[in-house]
Amino acid sequence: MEPIVSVSSGKVRGVVRDGVSSFLGIPYAAAPVGPARWDLPRPAPRWQGVRAATEYGPTCVQAPYPPPIHALLGSDGIPGEDYLNLNVWTPDPAGSGLPVLVWIHGGAFARGSNAREMYDGSAFARDGVVLVSINYRLGASGFAAIPGAPFNRGLHDQIFALHWVRENIAAFGGDPDNVTLFGESAGGMSVVDLLAAPPARGLFRRAIAQSANGSTVCEAADAGRLGHALADRLGIAASATAFGQVSAEQLLEAQNTLSLDLLINPDPARWGASVVRAGLGILNFFPVVDGDLLPGRPVDILAAQPDRVPVLAGWTRDEFRFFTFPTGIAAGITDDTLPAILLRYGFDPAVADVYRANRPHATAADLFAAVITDAVFRDDTTSLAGSPAPTHLYEFAWPSTLPDLGACHVMDIPFVFDRLAVAHTLTGPNPPQPLADETHAAWVRFATHGDPGWSPATPESLVVHTFDFPESTDVTNPRADELAALRKASTAR
Repeated sequence: MEPIVSVSSGKVRGVVRDGVSSFLGIPYAAAPVGPARWDLPRPAPRWQGVRAATEYGPTCVQAPYPPPIHALLGSDGIPGEDYLNLNVWTPDPAGSGLPVLVWIHGGAFARGSNAREMYDGSAFARDGVVLVSINYRLGASGFAAIPGAPFNRGLHDQIFALHWVRENIAAFGGDPDNVTLFGESAGGMSVVDLLAAPPARGLFRRAIAQSANGSTVCEAADAGRLGHALADRLGIAASATAFGQVSAEQLLEAQNTLSLDLLINPDPARWGASVVRAGLGILNFFPVVDGDLLPGRPVDILAAQPDRVPVLAGWTRDEFRFFTFPTGIAAGITDDTLPAILLRYGFDPAVADVYRANRPHATAADLFAAVITDAVFRDDTTSLAGSPAPTHLYEFAWPSTLPDLGACHVMDIPFVFDRLAVAHTLTGPNPPQPLADETHAAWVRFATHGDPGWSPATPESLVVHTFDFPESTDVTNPRADELAALRKASTAR
């Protein structure tokens, strides 16, 4: 029997497979196309009858990943206008009081969607959790600073989706008062942003930030420079009215050329220091300190926030190898070039000596990836332990069996979702199922009652649970000398 559920805009029909009911592609907001692309989200229009929710919905306009990353992850792109949609997996639409997880996908704020096989929520529903995955506006659509348009439209979409969850999730058996927000990479950064955002308060009870930080935000003036540069490429005035007349295809083409220009010529005098420093050449349109939704850098707001919700946060041990080795960047990092590259990223080159001492056989590219992994991901994440609210930290250490990847960025996701069978282009063949069982169970426990299975971290005792195979362990303040040297070496602090 096909399950039918009533939500705020009408009735939706899902499907049941192996005891799990799924409802795919449900619009949670009106289609943001034409002039509406540059406005705040609005309620989805009501529909008559029963809407089929049996296939993934459209995705925001985006370019495919470059070939090396596409080979690891694939790319996203389902055409259509109703791309502000979400998916729900539940063990029992007729149930009640089930814990809820809301997933925000990554993709550098410019790519990705909730339609990836790796994000299928069936394993969470199998284990008694209602899983919701959302889409949001990406790239220029979500984050370009355009005069006359609100900042941070993509984050506003995420908050709008959380309001939808609060209003509707009980119809799928979920508890609206037991919602855990989680995401990875740009999705994890979104989680940290929403932890700091006043309009998001009260919409979730806990948060999980995977491979995230609280420093990847752009100053409004620098974001404005980028918005004007985008208008120049389109040959239009820098105004919401003019951008409202631009097609999605024109917007994507201009966005792609600007992104390439920024990557090749990362000049702070041209683009603005915060665009270049926080974006690292990987991001261009991303969240903006707007004085409203984001009053300041999230890492600073959270350090002063006395009543933050409990957090589970962590990183993969070799995050930045994902951006360094498959892309070919590693070939240009040698003992001769490493000092200049570290200076470009804002670090005294002497920091490499500490990392080298702990890694006597590491190449210059290995050292670069280790330093930037800590700078971008581990440093901010460990700082969350300073809050009075419980903070559980983890490091995912199991390395891919494919060459040069190690425990790189994204490696934890198929283990968290228990979706190893669809991730072999990333993990290599035969990844350890017992590690997926352990990792996935920790997320279920945290979403259910707030305890993933190990002690919370504090500034005095920085406990980090290390996920690995054949054995996971708890380590107190791992590689503390490297993190201390990194903080001392930063020229940007």
